[in-house]
Amino acid sequence: MGIERQRELRRRRTRRRKYKIYARKAANASPQEKAVLAEKIRKLSPGCEEVIRRLQLE
Repeated sequence: MGIERQRELRRRRTRRRKYKIYARKAANASPQEKAVLAEKIRKLSPGCEEVIRRLQLE
């Protein structure tokens, strides 16, 4: 496997782990906290809107 592919996989795994953390936090979050989590997810991923919708942050 090439170096680029390994970096890509590492980034995907890291995003997946962070999504799980954010989902756990979003379950008990206030509306203000949900807005902060949504902003963090927007910075994290290009496919962020689908994730935000799935976690019901907005």
